[in-house]
Amino acid sequence: MGISDIRGKSAEELQSLLTDLKKEQFNLRFQKVTGELENTARIKQVRKDIARVVTLLNQNKKKAA
Repeated sequence: MGISDIRGKSAEELQSLLTDLKKEQFNLRFQKVTGELENTARIKQVRKDIARVVTLLNQNKKKAA
């Protein structure tokens, strides 16, 4: 998921996406500990996606203020 994919989303959609990504991150960490995780690169990808969404949310808050 690139930044251009999430720029057009509303604040509510970004919050929903952030929640989904955090749940996925939790599940990936759990899979890593139990030895079930096959694609370890997905952890890094999800972490970066979370950072992108949080950055956009903060930018939107600053624009609104």
